[in-house]
Amino acid sequence: MIKLFIQSGAALGLLGVALGAFGAHALRATLAASGRADTYETAVKYQFYHALALLAVGILIQLLGNNPAAVRLLTIAGYLFLAGVIIFSGSLYILCFSGITVFGAITPIGGVLLIIGWALLFWAFL
Repeated sequence: MIKLFIQSGAALGLLGVALGAFGAHALRATLAASGRADTYETAVKYQFYHALALLAVGILIQLLGNNPAAVRLLTIAGYLFLAGVIIFSGSLYILCFSGITVFGAITPIGGVLLIIGWALLFWAFL
């Protein structure tokens, strides 16, 4: 699971930088015309923040390997960060590219998963 979180964090970070650059350059006019530039930027930012969170979770699990309760909470937090960013940022990317606004209704589910992930990260250190 350490490897999964670190690899996922690295992959999401790589994609975040690539998608951010793509949006700032190749998609700039398209996003501006559709009024979705801010939405796209939000998707990229949250993806990148949680890429870093996944890296931190992987490292913390390694460091706290002798504390099963903390490792369990961190593991759940890691899975929630991964699922949350896929749902949150993914739904925003789909909204930007397709214009289908129903995907905006899915975004809060990802946001809730991210919030719970942060709460569990906090709880792991109580």
